[in-house]
Amino acid sequence: MAKKGTDKGAFFTEYGEATRYQVGEVVGKGSYGVVASAVDTHTGEPVAIKKIDDVFEHVADATRILREIKLLRLLRHPDIVQIKHIMLPPSRREFRDIYIIFELMESDLHQVIKANDDLSPENHQFFFYQLLRGMKYIHAANVFHRDLKPKNILANADCKLKICDFGLARVSFNDTPSAIFWTDYVATRWYRAPELCGSFFSKYTPAIDIWSIGCIFAEMLTGRPLFPGKNVVHQLDLMTDLLGTPSAESISRIRNEKARRYLGNMKKKHPIPFSQKFPGVDPMALHLLERLLAFDPTDRPTAAEALADPYFTGLANSELEPTTQPISRLEFEFERRKLAREDVRELIYREILEYHPQMLHEYLRGGDQANFLYPSGVDRFKRQFVHLEEIGAKGEKTSPQLRQHASLPRERVIGSSDEPEKPNADYCIKLHVGEVPGHTSVTDGLNKPLLNTRNFLKSESIGASKCIVVKEKREKDEESMSDYMHEA
Repeated sequence: MAKKGTDKGAFFTEYGEATRYQVGEVVGKGSYGVVASAVDTHTGEPVAIKKIDDVFEHVADATRILREIKLLRLLRHPDIVQIKHIMLPPSRREFRDIYIIFELMESDLHQVIKANDDLSPENHQFFFYQLLRGMKYIHAANVFHRDLKPKNILANADCKLKICDFGLARVSFNDTPSAIFWTDYVATRWYRAPELCGSFFSKYTPAIDIWSIGCIFAEMLTGRPLFPGKNVVHQLDLMTDLLGTPSAESISRIRNEKARRYLGNMKKKHPIPFSQKFPGVDPMALHLLERLLAFDPTDRPTAAEALADPYFTGLANSELEPTTQPISRLEFEFERRKLAREDVRELIYREILEYHPQMLHEYLRGGDQANFLYPSGVDRFKRQFVHLEEIGAKGEKTSPQLRQHASLPRERVIGSSDEPEKPNADYCIKLHVGEVPGHTSVTDGLNKPLLNTRNFLKSESIGASKCIVVKEKREKDEESMSDYMHEA
């Protein structure tokens, strides 16, 4: 694509990849690199190609990329975003950039909530169901997502959601306690469970993800974040304003002494009825929401228990809610040792080979191709990205603004001539679990259409994310316990 009219198909390697992807335009930019839209010429499927720059500049960032690439390979579920391919780098020992091909999603839940103030009860129920179904699978694999929020939930016009951004996720293993310690937790405060507020050294369980889903569902109902705290003290105040001050028994189980003292000395607050906070909402939905937003994590249901709630009667189906085996410890042995830059490079290269079976076979046979330069077109592809960025900089093709803190390919406007039909919830479920739907009627089984597609996708771009987080930054909203107590 160096010049207009240049064949866009010839790039990457000569091992069958050279003509597979037709690159379109740059659709997202950020500190992590660039995302371009493309078409898979083998399948005709639209995809997003994400280039991550200088992967190994910081070992901690590279380790997060490794962790996420590995998790997205191991977690294969209709409600989790999928990596379709990773391009083979030209050199095993010297590559610096990574090109990842993702399935293309049209928007994210943050944009959907922001653009649609008239989501129906059927929308709420189907969105809620998919989130819990995805978390049931993730938790069955002993994975904690740890950063669930609307911007990390991708969306399509057919109401399909997919969980993304596993850069902060961690795996728990069977021979470790159910309450795990991790010290780099920096997820967004507004969706952070109370047991995490104020301390990066909190002890926690999968219930932290359940709390986040409760916050997301509440935001769907009102169109506004439920607990938009300005700092962690304000965050706890907002939580207790709605839920009331926790019981003495719940406070006694809080690990951090200063946090226990703060909550113990808090003025007594009485809980606000959810029917008052969310007027006009289905009482069964509010009953389930109240269970998810229990202050004490031991009082929250698991994702599987939440799916069995009467609120999902007629929608939930255990046969359409697959689970999986816990992830093997062998997959994450690297977490147990301190990695050097070249260690991470080799581990990421090994993950890339999972998408190149023939090369993987040679690698496992012990063939040392360390100094062999594959006939790769990655350098040419890099030049294409530079050219596309230059076009955007000159204003010839406006690059849409990238949403912040996003993780994978994001929103794309569907033109009026391209609008898909608007299926109902039952159709969506069947479509995305492998069944052949019997119809595509908008209103079958529902009193009103799920949504208007044109309104549903009111955003103007297809973004991409730091899902594969590359720049390690603590944002303003990530305070330590000492900051928290100072403010208190």
